[in-house]
Amino acid sequence: MPRPPCPRNIAHAPPATYFKPAGIPLREIREIRLAADELEAMRLADYEGLYNVAAAERMGVSRQTFDRIVNRARKKVAEALVNGLALRVEGV
Repeated sequence: MPRPPCPRNIAHAPPATYFKPAGIPLREIREIRLAADELEAMRLADYEGLYNVAAAERMGVSRQTFDRIVNRARKKVAEALVNGLALRVEGV
């Protein structure tokens, strides 16, 4: 049985939780789900420009865990952009 995930500090709620390419009906698009902690990790690392150690402290996780979260988030966002998929932010 895997360990339950430790709680993560999420300090920002986005104004929108769904993004999709313009001009394509929603019924014709596949969506990718982005967890709230993944969005928070990207916000801290990419938008605020924090180093992994400082960002991990703000989220209340280890540096290694933060690195896994942010890499997973970046891959999902890149896949959505490259393949024209919808992106849904969950757990906010």
